[in-house]
Amino acid sequence: MAKPSRAYVCQECGGSTPQWAGRCPSCGAWNSMVEEVVGGAAGPGRIASSGGAVVPLQSLAAETTDTVRQGTGLAELDRVLGGGLVAGSAILVGGEPGAGKSTLLLQVAAALAASGRNAIYLSGEEAVAQVRLRAERLGVAKSPMGLATETSLASILATLEKADAPHLVVIDSVQTLWSDQLESAPGSVSQVRSCAQALVRYAKRAGAAIVLVGHVTKDGQIAGPKVVEHMVDTVLYFEGDPGHQYRILRAVKNRFGPTDEIGVFEMRGDGLKEVANPSELFLGERDAAAPGAAVFAGVEGTRPVLVEIQALVAPSPLGTPRRAVVGWDSNRLAMLLAVLDARCGVRFGGHDVYLNVAGGLRISEPAADLAAAAALVSSFSNVALPPGSIYFGEVSLSGAIRPVGHMANRLKEAVKLGFAKAVMPAKMDRETKTADLELAPIAHLTELVAQCPIPRSKTAENGDAP
Repeated sequence: MAKPSRAYVCQECGGSTPQWAGRCPSCGAWNSMVEEVVGGAAGPGRIASSGGAVVPLQSLAAETTDTVRQGTGLAELDRVLGGGLVAGSAILVGGEPGAGKSTLLLQVAAALAASGRNAIYLSGEEAVAQVRLRAERLGVAKSPMGLATETSLASILATLEKADAPHLVVIDSVQTLWSDQLESAPGSVSQVRSCAQALVRYAKRAGAAIVLVGHVTKDGQIAGPKVVEHMVDTVLYFEGDPGHQYRILRAVKNRFGPTDEIGVFEMRGDGLKEVANPSELFLGERDAAAPGAAVFAGVEGTRPVLVEIQALVAPSPLGTPRRAVVGWDSNRLAMLLAVLDARCGVRFGGHDVYLNVAGGLRISEPAADLAAAAALVSSFSNVALPPGSIYFGEVSLSGAIRPVGHMANRLKEAVKLGFAKAVMPAKMDRETKTADLELAPIAHLTELVAQCPIPRSKTAENGDAP
C-alpha cells in the first residue's frame, strides 16, 4: 500500500495542490487551503482484481413495488419532499443561522415518534439539556424520540446499529462530525465528505431516512465539497429575509419529487407553523392604489403563487444611478431596463431604480419579466396599475412577449384570490382561453407602456414617445 502523503485542500471546492497557496487555483477562494493527509490510493493499473463479490444483475422489466413514503406530520414539508419521507433516502438541509433548521427537524422527529415510529435526533452543536429546552418551548418535550449529543462518526454508527431499526435519523450538523480514520479537523473537506458518505451508506443499507443539517457559506451555499450534494437524494434550502417571520423551504434537488417546490412556514414562539395559502400571505397588506406595484402570477415547482413586485424609480443625484434588487436577478433587471430604453423609448439613465419582491420570496423564473416591467413603468410614470390585474410573461430582447408554462394554473390561482384581469402573452393554448377572468393578451412591450401615460420629458428625444 502506498504511503499516505500530505496535500493542501481547498475548504470551498475540494481542490488540492502539493504546495500551499494563498488563493485556490480551482475556485479562486482566498485563504481556503488547509493541509490534510491524503491516503495512498492505488493507481489505475494497481487495483486488486480479486476479493470482490459477484453482483447479481437484474432485468429492467422486473416488477417493483411503489416507494414507501411516510408522512412527517407537516403538509408543507411533505409537499417539498414529494409526498413524504422515502425509506432509505438521504436529505441535506441548509440555511442561514437562525432560519429554523433545527426547530423544523426537531418538530418532525417528535411528530414521527409520537405516531409510533422510531426517530433519533443526534446533535453535535448543543447539549442534551439545551435540546430539551427547545423541545419544551415547542411543546414536544414528552415525545418518545431518542436524543443524544455526539460528534464521533464511529460512535454514531455503532449507536444506530444497536438501535431498533430507526425510521428517521437527524444529524445536526454534518460539519461537526469527525472520523478517526482521518487526521484533518472536523468541518474540513475530507471529514465532511467521508462522514456524509458513511451516513448515506448506512441509510441505504438500513432503510432509514437520514437528514443531515449543513452550514452555509457567506454566499448562501452549503459549506463543504459540492460532492456532498451529489451523494444525497434531496437538497433543501431555507430561504427568507431574517426581518420577516416567514420561512420558505425550497427543494433544489429531489430524486423522488419535483425540484423548486416550496413550502411556506411562519416562525412563531412555539415553532414553525404551516402557511396553507402562500398567495394570500404575500398579498395580505398590499396597497393596490400605489404606483409601482404589480402582482405576478408565478409557479414554484407545482404550486402557483401570487406575489407583489414593487418598483421605485426616482431621479438620481449621482453620476451613475443606483440599481438595487431584492428577490430577483440583478442581471435580469439590467436587461429589462435596456429593452425598455431601446425598444420603448423609456429612459431610466438619470434615475435610481429599486426593485423588491414582497414577502421575502426569491423569484428565478423568466415569467416575472412582464410584471417587473409593469411595476417599473408604473413607478416611472407615477400612475397606478389597474386594480385586480395580474401579470406574467417573458420579455425577449426585441421587446416581444414570449409565452410561459403553466398558464392555466396561474389563472386559476388568480381567480381563486378574486382577480379579474390577466395581462399575459398573446400566444396561449385552448385551455387558457377558457379561464374565468378577463384576458388582456399583448404581443410586444410597447403595448404595456402605452397603458401608462409617461410625460414627454421622460421619453425618447425628438418626440418619439411610445
